[in-house]
Amino acid sequence: MNTLLTRSKNLGQYGIFGAFVVICLGLAVINPQFMTVSNWTIIITQVSINALLAFGVTFVIITGGIDLSLGSMVAVTGVVAASLAHPDTYPVIVPIGVGVFSGVAMGALNGLVITKSKVPPFIVTLGMMTIGRGLALILSKGRPISNLSDSFNFIGGGSVLGIPFPILILVVFFILCTLLLKKTVLGRYIYAVGGNEHAATASGIRVNKVKMAVYTLCGGLAGLAGILLTARITTGQPNAGAGFELDAIAAAIIGGTSTSGGTGTMTGTLIGALLIGVISNGLDLLNVTSYYQQVVMGAIIIGAVVLDSWNQKK
Repeated sequence: MNTLLTRSKNLGQYGIFGAFVVICLGLAVINPQFMTVSNWTIIITQVSINALLAFGVTFVIITGGIDLSLGSMVAVTGVVAASLAHPDTYPVIVPIGVGVFSGVAMGALNGLVITKSKVPPFIVTLGMMTIGRGLALILSKGRPISNLSDSFNFIGGGSVLGIPFPILILVVFFILCTLLLKKTVLGRYIYAVGGNEHAATASGIRVNKVKMAVYTLCGGLAGLAGILLTARITTGQPNAGAGFELDAIAAAIIGGTSTSGGTGTMTGTLIGALLIGVISNGLDLLNVTSYYQQVVMGAIIIGAVVLDSWNQKK
């Protein structure tokens, strides 16, 4: 049985990678500009924010949960960071640290309410989505926060040795999240809780602590994504991040993370995020309007969930 499950997971990962390659080749044939280095730099830079969010929500989904508050976390952390990032005020580490801490606090609050009240994660994080959006508007007084320092804006628009800084952040956190999930005790516990929560409890795993950890991690990565977005657009927007949670969840599911829990990898999530970015970029190059792009992405998400359902039945 374990061998069959392993083969099924491998086929799922190979399938999404194969789809990714086929789509890239097709777009390259239709428009040669697609395969240029400059275009791929744009794609990966744009994907970096969604990928960070997707890494965080992958931890959550593997445990059998969900987080709908990611977009609002991006807005709150961006506004908080921007308010401390004006020139000649604080060192750049201060807005970064406070912004990430804001995301960590919101994620920990999600985890605390979910574990203590036993209210479904869908309801709790839906409520936090509304609370977070309101907080962003309150803290910014409904207006964008601008006049950010050059050192802060470098996070979203600078480069090191010709490589955009957001890409470097993406690579570093992909490695860290992969190692955490594959090589640590917490990673094994995350899979165990998602695979069978009752069995995990019987095995001595403190399920509530694991859930607290994944929601806190998710919040921290959302905080980092919020800082990255704010630095990239050079303003703290209280309305930023609307709908980002859907793209992040889509990237995780498309990449093979099971909505039933217990299955998922960071590699698959990264490919899922890249696939979303490639399709969006390809449709832009083909001059397809954003309205049709939403239809295409919705169809892809439904298809990924249907395939996941079929795999679960098998």
